[in-house]
Amino acid sequence: MKTKITLLIAIFCLGFYSNAQTKVGTVDSELILSKMPQLKQVLKRINNYATKLDSINNSKVKDYDAKVKAYNSELETLTEAAKKIRVNEISILNNDINKFRQNGTKMMQIRREEFMRPLYNKIAETVAQIAKEKGYTQILTVKGNQFAYIDEKHDITKLVLAKLNLK
Repeated sequence: MKTKITLLIAIFCLGFYSNAQTKVGTVDSELILSKMPQLKQVLKRINNYATKLDSINNSKVKDYDAKVKAYNSELETLTEAAKKIRVNEISILNNDINKFRQNGTKMMQIRREEFMRPLYNKIAETVAQIAKEKGYTQILTVKGNQFAYIDEKHDITKLVLAKLNLK
């Protein structure tokens, strides 16, 4: 019986000791990102890409509108065969516009991730460096996670901002 109690106490102490070695911190990477001067250039590149896609879309819509207008104005003079050809052309243009819009949304997401990746990598590298320097075993992001309690003394957001020379 004494052996079981001693073993139980030893296991409890060992578990407590191993937990005592864990050091968890938090970081607000979105706040850091918003303070980075490179963000303005990245957002400008994203907006330029979006403008380019909008221009292409507008061109397709104008072409579609012109075909529909021409079809409506010539409707009474067209033969049945010509009507079918024009309706088919308009339908193809409409489908092309819809596909372009769907693909445009996906292309914007891909391009945004591509442009933002270097900024997030820079933050991640700095967070890892500070975590190693300060002896953290885990750093959690504040945004996207919900916590019941966070001790602010473990938030390294200010350290990352200072390391990146951001205010």
